[in-house]
Amino acid sequence: MHDSLASIPVPSMTVISIPGVANLRDVGGIPVGADRVRGGRLLRSGQLARLTPEGEMLLRERVDRVVDLRDDSEVTAEPSALTDVSTVRIPLFLGSAASFFDEDMDLAGMYRHLVYDASDRLAEAVRVIAAGESTLVHCTVGKDRTGVTVALALSAVGADRDAVVADYALTASQLPAARNRAVIEYFRAHLPDARHAIQLATESPAPVMAELLTEIDERYGSAAEYLRDAGLSGRELDALRAALVE
Repeated sequence: MHDSLASIPVPSMTVISIPGVANLRDVGGIPVGADRVRGGRLLRSGQLARLTPEGEMLLRERVDRVVDLRDDSEVTAEPSALTDVSTVRIPLFLGSAASFFDEDMDLAGMYRHLVYDASDRLAEAVRVIAAGESTLVHCTVGKDRTGVTVALALSAVGADRDAVVADYALTASQLPAARNRAVIEYFRAHLPDARHAIQLATESPAPVMAELLTEIDERYGSAAEYLRDAGLSGRELDALRAALVE
C-alpha cells in the first residue's frame, strides 16, 4: 500500500486518508443479515476541490463513478479536482444550502425536506449506486446530503440499522477541526440568534438519523419501499442489492 494512503479500521466501515479530501470512507463491511456490504463498492466523502495531484491519482485507483450532490453555486465555488472519472451531478437541495441557515432549520427538518421534497433526486442517486461500479457519493462536507443518500441505499438492502446510524454519526469526528472553528466563529459573528446553525454545519447526531429512518419505515414500510415510491423499479432495487451485498 502507498505510504501516503492509510486505512484506519473502525466498526463496520473503513476511514481512508487521501491527501486533499476530508471525511472519506468505504462503507464496506456493514452487516446485512448474515452477509455484509461489499468493500470498495460505495464510498462517501466531502468535496474534492482540494485533492492534491497525488490524492487524485490514489482516488482514481479506487473510484469508477462519482455522484456530486452539490448545487451549482457550490460546484462553481469549489470545482472538483478529480478528473478522468465519470461524474453525475444530482443537486439535492431545492434552492441553495444557505437557505437552511437563513431559515434556522434544524437537522431533522433539513432531512425531512430532503426525503419528502427531493425523493426523485435521492432515487436517482441510488440508481447510480445500483449500476454496480465503484461509486463515491459526496456533497460539500459529506454529512447531510451524502449521509441521507448513503443511509437510504444501505437501508434499502437491509443493512444493520445500528451500523447505518453509526456510519452517519462518524462524520462529526471526521470534519477538520480548523474548518469547524472557522464555521463556528462565522456563525457567532453573523448569525448570533440562529439556534441551529452550528448543528447544521458541524454535527451528525445518531438520534437524528435513527429517527429519520424510523419515520421512513413507519410511513412507507421500509427504505426500499420509499425508493420504489420515488421511482426505482423492483429490478433496480434487486440490482442495488447485487451491487452492494456480498
